[in-house]
Amino acid sequence: MINCIAVDDEFLALEIIENYVSKCPFLELVTTFSSPLEALPLLNSGKCDLLLLDINMPDVNGLDFLNAIQNPPLVILTTAYPQFALAGFEADVVDYLVKPFSFERFLKAIQKAQIRLGTTAENTPDYLFIRSAHRMVRVDLEDILMVEGKKDYVAVHTWDQVIETLMTLTALLERLPAKDFIRVHRSFIVALNKITSIERNIIYIGDQKVPIGDLFRDELLRRIG
Repeated sequence: MINCIAVDDEFLALEIIENYVSKCPFLELVTTFSSPLEALPLLNSGKCDLLLLDINMPDVNGLDFLNAIQNPPLVILTTAYPQFALAGFEADVVDYLVKPFSFERFLKAIQKAQIRLGTTAENTPDYLFIRSAHRMVRVDLEDILMVEGKKDYVAVHTWDQVIETLMTLTALLERLPAKDFIRVHRSFIVALNKITSIERNIIYIGDQKVPIGDLFRDELLRRIG
């Protein structure tokens, strides 16, 4: 269980975070604060694993506030101002979420925090069971090339078969390890270690082509260095 607190001067922003955290059974939202100064005693107590922190607040700038914490926890910045991203990463934050952010993007940031905290189990299975028609099909993660979202179903592509399931693309992404898979298009997830090459807006996995969506390009380029 990861204990986290959220600091944001906007009530709606805190409400969204509370909703997202409630969907993650491995997260415990200890409390929320509308003022960073009110949060300081709790943060200095060392009883918080993760801080979800806004940047532009009336009392103090979020980045300046980080410097006031004696033993800061891991931090995910949540802000409407993308121009502070570089300063955020220089402060060694886990991730930088630009409002409004989706649950999928929030979950990806949390998974990064899990890795930093070492809370991902070392014996996490290297396979999934996927319901297809009336069967539960075992799929080894190493065999997955990509996942394709269709109109009414999702197709999991491996080297030798395509498994169709009624799961949504987002639900399946939540079950895949974030360090190995990435969403590159609203209809595609790919295995990073299966990418053969990238040319303009196309990912090649062997002789298969996967489009890159504009909204996903920056994260893909960051992940592949």
